[in-house]
Amino acid sequence: MQKIEETTYLYEIAKVLTETIDLRKSLYSVLEILSRSLGMRKGTITILNPLRDEIQIEVAHGLSRSAMQRGRYKPGEGITGKVIQQGKSLVVPKISEEPSFLNRTASRRQTQEEISFICVPIKKGQQVVGSLSVDLPYDDTVDLKASERLLTVIATMLAQWVINLETLQIEKEALHQENLRLQEQLATKHRITNIIGNSNKMREVFQMISQVCRSNATVLLRGESGTGKELVANAIHFNSPRAKNTFIKVNCAALPSTLIESELFGHEKGAFTGAIKQKRGKFELANKGTIFLDEIGSIGLDVQANLLRVLQEKEFERVGGTQTIKVDVRIIAATSKNLEQAVEDETFRGDLYYRLNVFPIYLPPLRERKTDVLLLADHFLELYAGENNKDIRRLSTPAIDMLMQYHWPGNVRELENSIERAVLLCEGGVIRSYHLPPTLQTGEQSDTVPTRSLEEATASLEREMIIDALKNTRGNMAMAAELLQTTVRKFTYKAKRYGVDYRQYR
Repeated sequence: MQKIEETTYLYEIAKVLTETIDLRKSLYSVLEILSRSLGMRKGTITILNPLRDEIQIEVAHGLSRSAMQRGRYKPGEGITGKVIQQGKSLVVPKISEEPSFLNRTASRRQTQEEISFICVPIKKGQQVVGSLSVDLPYDDTVDLKASERLLTVIATMLAQWVINLETLQIEKEALHQENLRLQEQLATKHRITNIIGNSNKMREVFQMISQVCRSNATVLLRGESGTGKELVANAIHFNSPRAKNTFIKVNCAALPSTLIESELFGHEKGAFTGAIKQKRGKFELANKGTIFLDEIGSIGLDVQANLLRVLQEKEFERVGGTQTIKVDVRIIAATSKNLEQAVEDETFRGDLYYRLNVFPIYLPPLRERKTDVLLLADHFLELYAGENNKDIRRLSTPAIDMLMQYHWPGNVRELENSIERAVLLCEGGVIRSYHLPPTLQTGEQSDTVPTRSLEEATASLEREMIIDALKNTRGNMAMAAELLQTTVRKFTYKAKRYGVDYRQYR
């Protein structure tokens, strides 16, 4: 008769294991069957986390969530730890007489009932991945060895489910570690000190970023296009208390006026033609984090009213919706437009302007921070030379002069593009003036390089090569002449003609 009963609930266990793909739900159902069939008071399925070298309760019957959290062991620790370490079942007839029984879940202190404890390993081949344990009311007429054998069979049936849970646990842990690594990488990448510049104007910017980043104040970044407003927005967010939360960027100028409200605030299904399903907006997605609104001066007056409400009341409705949604979002806005003039022209709301202008930061154009030009140029040279696997070590003196004299209407972005182009054109180890874009070389366009005759251009190139040769040879005329494959007499004559003193390079 007992064999028939065992076969019945083994069939039940096999059935529940195939009814659902929810791993935990299946294992909970198995423990429920054991409770009903064996009179089990408590039951647990534990998993060994190999990354932490820790055993933890994954599924339990008769235990609270807090008790499950307390049930953590190291391999070899307590009965469960020994079973997983040794890979052998253990039977404790009376837990009150077993000194190695830890009762770490603290779930057996309130009962006076004597308990028998059976714990069997769950294996993946020869490797132990977890355990199945049960609390049974003590009964000296019960054959605990037979119960142990039965639980061993059940543990074998559960093995694949536990292995899958272990795999998910490892993947989850690896994902968590990768997430932490990426967060650290982002924080490192967007440190304030990583923004290049040592001019007085940029030092003022760094100081203002340091002051505002740890607050929740709204920030308005002002400056021409290409001055690095997005870089500053990154630095503010990733050095703020919200750094671990979402950072969403929206280029308002790139969105059509008919779609920007839907993008920012979301929409309900059927709100307009093409709204086939509900959509969450950028503000909703950025809850507890930061939203960066680039080129905010380009949004229309109708959207400005809703934006003002978000800033003041921290709430909005989706397009076509009636439900008010509360959000906690820090706003960093940026613009290259003159918002004061836009307010006067009534194309930008004055109340929104004053609400945005809580902590303005002005990003100076590159022409006002000439001392940073070479720092930036060297940075981009190293960056793009590495990306293109080129051994380019420096900029020539005339190229440096050209960079310093240019007025950079496109600011840092234009400088970056110019250096990238020069790296692609350069086949040697030095960026020369003719590698730079024509806008830097044409006098009519840049107001920096005068119109020259063929003789003047040739003389300029000869002078550049003489200076470079002397730099490389530390002012040694003979070695410099050899480097340029000419005679010392000709080299000396040319150097004197172009006013190059070899003694300056020693």
